Amino acid sequence: MATHKSAEKRDRQSKARKQRNIAAKSAVRTKVKAVVAAVGDKDKEKSTSTLKAAVPALAQAAARGLIHKKNASRKISRLTRKVNAL
Repeated sequence: MATHKSAEKRDRQSKARKQRNIAAKSAVRTKVKAVVAAVGDKDKEKSTSTLKAAVPALAQAAARGLIHKKNASRKISRLTRKVNAL
């Protein structure tokens, strides 16, 4: 446990960042699931529109360091291939 002022502040900051990161990752996962669901329903228009929302979210998560850059690139590529296959 933190015993001096600066360590207590670092603890508060890390907890706040952790909550923010968890929320951001969850939002990205939700957008990815929406694309997969739309592809599963064979809905071309909905899958295209949800993909347009998911791609920037994944790119932004990678830019912020929430997920690795190559992980985001791989997810974008796979989702795009699924949508284009419809």
